[in-house]
Parts: sequence; C-alpha cells; structure tokens
Amino acid sequence: MASKHTLFRIFYWVGFTPWDGHPLAQSLRDLVEGTSDASALPVGSALELGCGTGDCSIYLAQHGWKVTAVDFVAKALDEARAKAGAADVSVDFVRADVTHLSQARIGAGFQLIVDNGCLHNMSDGDREAYVREVSAVAAPDALLLIVAFLPGGRFGVRGIDPAEMERRFSSTWTLLSADQEQELDQEQTPTRYYLFQRRP
Repeated sequence: MASKHTLFRIFYWVGFTPWDGHPLAQSLRDLVEGTSDASALPVGSALELGCGTGDCSIYLAQHGWKVTAVDFVAKALDEARAKAGAADVSVDFVRADVTHLSQARIGAGFQLIVDNGCLHNMSDGDREAYVREVSAVAAPDALLLIVAFLPGGRFGVRGIDPAEMERRFSSTWTLLSADQEQELDQEQTPTRYYLFQRRP
C-alpha cells in the first residue's frame, strides 16, 4: 500500500484529482434522503472511507449525520476541512489508512459506512485488511455502501467485480442490493454500487 500512498500524495500535490467533483452516488442519496418506495435512513454515526476532499462527508453532515471521514493524504484532508468550514458543518476528518482503522482510534459502532471509490484500487492483501477493519468498526446491523469501478473499466484502476465483492464480504455481511451506479467520473466509467448489512 505504501506505493499507492506515495502515488496519491503526488496526484494531490500536482492537482491531478479526476475523482473529485463528481456527483454523489444516487444510491447514497436514496439511502439518506429516501425514495418513493423507501424511507430515509434514521440519522446516526457515519464513516467515509477514502474521503478525499470531503464532498460525501459534507453531504452526510448536512443531512444530520455525525461523520468521521478518513483518508491518508494530508493535502486532501486540509481541503476537506476548508470545504466543511465553508459549508458550516462539522466533520471529524482523520488521517488514517483504511487497512488499519482499528489503530487510528476513530471509534467504532458506525451505523453507515460509505466507500465512494476506495476499495476498487487496492491489492488483494489490502482488500482482505479492508474487510477485516471495516467489519471491526461497524455497528451490528450497520449498512455498508461501496461504489466501485468494474475491472477493465478505467486504465490504471484495478476494479472489482460482483463475484469478488460477495466472496470477500459474505462471512460477515449480507448483500442487500447491487446494481449499476451513475458514473464516478467524467469518462463515464462503468460503475456499480453494493449495499451490505453487517450481521450481528
């Protein structure tokens, strides 16, 4: 993971961040705001993984959630804090590696965990650590929403397919739904969302 850390720090340093500024996932908005078929989730504590410059975290805070957001790039977190200040919302932005959440002292018992494009770029070993760590900080019955590129969808991004998602999470989480998601980037890369629920 160290090489990925360096790469993303360089990206932020030179200002190459094509993952920033995209619309929020429709699947997230449907959970938070509700739809004609489903009520909005009751607000509680939320964790955003790989938060970047904080758009998703700020959105959650604006809708009443108590939000902790983690990323390993200090520059991204500085920008996120400035955005949250301008939006007049409180978000606890923490510099941490998602494969070591339990060492980051971010707490536990999160009722909603959101990943808007973090997992799909990790190695197998990091994916195993990610599942372990996310499971450790989740509340019983927590919801986990992951939005990710599919394999081969975008050059330089590994991607993750539906079968791997189910295999990696099946021991601790139940897949509630999965479907196509609006594109995470301007290139309209094929993207899916996965909504899991933590088993007690």
